[in-house]
Amino acid sequence: MDYKEYTAKKISELCGMEFEEAVRLTEIPPEQKLGDLAFPCFSLAKTLRKAPQLIAKELSEKFSEDKYIQKAEAVGGYLNFFYNRAEFTKDVIENILKNGENYGKSDFGGEKTVLVEYSSPNIAKPFHIGHLFTTALGHSLARIYEFLGYNVKRLNHLGDWGTQFGKLICAYKLWGDDEAIEKDAIGELLKIYVKFHEEAEKNPELEVTAREHFKRLEDGEKEETELWQKFRDLSLKEFKRVYDMLGVDFDSYNGESFYSDKMPEVVEILREKNLLSESDGAQVVDLSELNIPPCIILKSDGATIYATRDIAAALYRHRTYDFYKNIYVVGTAQALHFQQIFAVMKKAGWEWSDGCQHVNFGLVKFPDKKLSTRHGDVVFLEDVLNESVSKTLEIITENTPLMENKEEVAKKVGIGAVLYTFLKNSREKDIVFSWDSMLDFDGESAPYVQYSYARGRSILRRAGDRNKNVDFSVVTSDDEYALVSMLAGFSDAVMLAAEKNEPFYVNRYVTNLARQFNKFYVSCPILKDGIPEEVKNTRLELVDAVCTVIKSALYLLGIETVESM
Repeated sequence: MDYKEYTAKKISELCGMEFEEAVRLTEIPPEQKLGDLAFPCFSLAKTLRKAPQLIAKELSEKFSEDKYIQKAEAVGGYLNFFYNRAEFTKDVIENILKNGENYGKSDFGGEKTVLVEYSSPNIAKPFHIGHLFTTALGHSLARIYEFLGYNVKRLNHLGDWGTQFGKLICAYKLWGDDEAIEKDAIGELLKIYVKFHEEAEKNPELEVTAREHFKRLEDGEKEETELWQKFRDLSLKEFKRVYDMLGVDFDSYNGESFYSDKMPEVVEILREKNLLSESDGAQVVDLSELNIPPCIILKSDGATIYATRDIAAALYRHRTYDFYKNIYVVGTAQALHFQQIFAVMKKAGWEWSDGCQHVNFGLVKFPDKKLSTRHGDVVFLEDVLNESVSKTLEIITENTPLMENKEEVAKKVGIGAVLYTFLKNSREKDIVFSWDSMLDFDGESAPYVQYSYARGRSILRRAGDRNKNVDFSVVTSDDEYALVSMLAGFSDAVMLAAEKNEPFYVNRYVTNLARQFNKFYVSCPILKDGIPEEVKNTRLELVDAVCTVIKSALYLLGIETVESM
């Protein structure tokens, strides 16, 4: 049952307001003691020609108690509604246990297609810690949209084209060691790529040779093409190992190279629509009416750039997927780039471009490390994940030395800790790495939430088979009811996360749920001797429901649960 809609219907009957407007205005009070829902009467003051306080008082006097709402109370200019706790608790818990992992899911998306482009590392370069921000965000958003009934396609727009491949081919021909590359592809390719830049500073002719190699690659010459394909295949193999650790997969790995032969059409379309003009020899689309710098489509030498490729990619995606949304999970530094290409597509008359969205995010700051591939000073993501798993294993071994599946638990908790760190705040905030906070089992962290889930599962295992002698009227204390109310808010948190493209809302929700569960655990004994049977059984139902929702919420964040810790 939708209690908000039920309450809004009551409000519309009490004051004659349109039902939809009553739904819109009804809100959750800031404190539990103020009720479950509140209706601000200020909106009625003008039409009724009365003070909001008086309106709230008169409406409360008109209200009559029923099965679902126990009372309506006037507080200032608000009319606060209090649910029948036993009935609400019964409705929420039974709904969760009946639907299991499907609780909170909806068909809101109506199978409309949502494309999520994320991760997108550069071929033959390290998969560094900076890539995790886009990977974690995109992976979570894809799951959130699926949860809401959208048809989601995950796209990995690989950086597999550009002048850097001329440099890499040049470096390989000079210093490449196939045996070393076979053992550590990315590490060795990075090594010779860095060496190229070091040597090019002493011998500028290397840059000329590199440009020649890339020109041959663009022309489809056999040697360069085979080397490029080799670098791409080796890189994808390396990337997949990290993706497997994170539980991440994609529907498409079409990178920049895929759109190389699709750019001439874009140029021709823009030319036919008289959108191109010359600027210092380059072909640009003027966007001055939007106070945006011109978007370069062709450089002065006739070469295309990122903007041309991204416009070609968007056109291809529209034709292939007929998307409702085309989401780019890309850093804030690229904000102007996306403003430009979206504006160009709009000027081209492509109304579907309204569905293109840039979901930006902040920087990753690692103490004493700068992420510069050119100079080889990078923090490899795989190293960070492995170190997190290793540190977690040390903590578990120290605290629970007899645990049988320590390695498996450490892997799930360690990787979850890293992912949680990238999703616990608004995505626009920068991230500063801290092992202490990341692996704090008592703080705002994945281990804390995962431990809360494991605690709940442990309680259920110790309880064994439980009968269904439950009575929801005996679990209506403030701590119990606060936990039930939080469970009821799961779908709202997921919907808000999709609306704002902010997995942070699900992260904050599940963290608060874990906190409230642990508070409940302390104040409401479950398996203690002397607890009445119906109280024990009903509290176990509540624990089961909490575990179900924690697991679903963590899944949406890309984080796995563990059964014991």
